[in-house]
Amino acid sequence: MPDHSSFLTFLLEHIRETLSHNAHALGQSVIGKHPPTWQSFEPVSAAILVAMLLIGLGFGVRSRLADVEEAVIPEDKLTLRTFFEIFLGYFYDLAKSVMDAQRAKEYFPLIATASSFVFFANVLALVPGMPVATSSLNVTLGTSLVVFVLFNWYGIQKNGLGYIKHLAGPAWYLAWLVFPIELISLCVRPITLAVRLMLNMAVDHLILGIFLSLVAILVPLPVMLLGVIVVIVQTLVFTLLSCIYIGMATEHEHHEGGEHGHGHAH
Repeated sequence: MPDHSSFLTFLLEHIRETLSHNAHALGQSVIGKHPPTWQSFEPVSAAILVAMLLIGLGFGVRSRLADVEEAVIPEDKLTLRTFFEIFLGYFYDLAKSVMDAQRAKEYFPLIATASSFVFFANVLALVPGMPVATSSLNVTLGTSLVVFVLFNWYGIQKNGLGYIKHLAGPAWYLAWLVFPIELISLCVRPITLAVRLMLNMAVDHLILGIFLSLVAILVPLPVMLLGVIVVIVQTLVFTLLSCIYIGMATEHEHHEGGEHGHGHAH
């Protein structure tokens, strides 16, 4: 995709020589094996910016919840606190619809972090001159790999070696065929998450930039409205798939636990 200029581009240009000297530390690109340049630091810097923004907003909301007596009283207007209550409440309900309430609560820190990061990184695409971290495959793949590593860890933590055995299928004599297929399907998940998110956000940001460069008043509004829909849909898809992957990885042990629980009750 074409490079997009943002305020980070101009900031990083002031230390261009230093970044160019250390660009080799980033390694070549996965696709095309292109050598890194000083501009390769922009997506990473944008991701760090989003992380710092989320940390700052988190501390802001936490300060509003410090007083328990006041925290239980809902606010009558849209504030930072009410926004996060609605936003995270929606994705918590989404997680409960995919898995049970117990597992949704247990794994919600990952779900909430993923949805918040993807949403705020995408929202920056609607602000002219702001960097869009999720338009870089490096960032989206890194985010997807975090989800990939953790949901597999959750599956092993819950099921032990049974999680790996489950990939071989129910019939031992078909394991030689089923296991490679399941393994490939498992490893493709973070790639599909990363590529889908990156392409949608990169194209959306590119189209918005083209319209802004042509006519900066009123004409880009329909494109920005479409961008809002893209931001919401991409956040929802990424979070929903993450919930599904976590639910599938931890489902087997959950059912077994329920059966053993009933057995002890009898």
